[in-house]
Amino acid sequence: MSEPVRIAMWSGPRNLSTTMMRSFGARPDTACVDEPFYAAYLVASGLLHPMQDNILATQPHDGAEVAEQLLGPVPSGKSVFYQKHMTHHMDPAIPRDWMSKVTNVFLIRHPTRVLASYARKMETVNLDVIGVPQQAELFDQVCQSLGEAPPVVDSDDILADPPAILRALCRAVGIPYTDAMLSWEAGPKPEDGAWAPHWYDAVWQSTGFGEPRAHIMGLPSELMDLAEQALESHEVIAAHRLKPTPA
Repeated sequence: MSEPVRIAMWSGPRNLSTTMMRSFGARPDTACVDEPFYAAYLVASGLLHPMQDNILATQPHDGAEVAEQLLGPVPSGKSVFYQKHMTHHMDPAIPRDWMSKVTNVFLIRHPTRVLASYARKMETVNLDVIGVPQQAELFDQVCQSLGEAPPVVDSDDILADPPAILRALCRAVGIPYTDAMLSWEAGPKPEDGAWAPHWYDAVWQSTGFGEPRAHIMGLPSELMDLAEQALESHEVIAAHRLKPTPA
C-alpha cells in the first residue's frame, strides 16, 4: 500500500482557507484536519481568543503530540490527508521538524483583502495576528529545505477559475484532480474546529467557491499602513504562484 499524500496548507486567517478545506473535504479519498495547532498555540503564546475554552477542550496542548498525529495514521484510512494550518500558530515553542515529511503548500491573499476581512471579526489587528511575518519565515524555511519554491496558490486566482487552479494544485502535489472539489453541501462539517461558530458563518452557507471578490475601495489609514508593510513579503511569495492548468 502506498504512503498517503499529506498536504500541509499554510495561510493566514481570512485567506479562503476554510473554503479550500471544503474543496478537499469533498474528495472521497481525502480526510481533513482544521488548524490542529490552535490549542497548542494559545497555550504557548498566552493569548486569549474567541471560544478559547472550547478550543482548549478539543485539541492537544502539546505541539509535539499534534505533529505526531499529523504524521500518523490518516483518519478513516484515506489516501490524502489535507491539513489546514495557520502560519501564526507556529509559535517558536512548537516543533517544525515534521514539516519535512509532508507536502507544504502556501495559500496567499492580497493583504488589503485579508485586513478588511479580519478587522470585521477581531478588534486587535497587526501583521503577527494575520500571519504575515510567519508565512514569510515558513516559506523561506521550506524553500531552503526543498532547494526550490513549494507550490503557491492565490485565493483571487482560485476564485477567478477554480477548476484550472485546482488542476494545477493537484498536479503539483501529485494527486488526481476531480470535479468533486468544486461543490459541497452547505452546513457544518465533522472536521470543523471548535471555533467554527465564530468564524465560519459564510462558509456554512456556501456550496462552492462563489464569485470573484470585488475590488476593495479603501481601508482605514491604520489598516492601509499594515497592508503596505505586508506587501513586500506577499509579493515575494506571490511570484511563485501556480498558473492555471486548462482542462
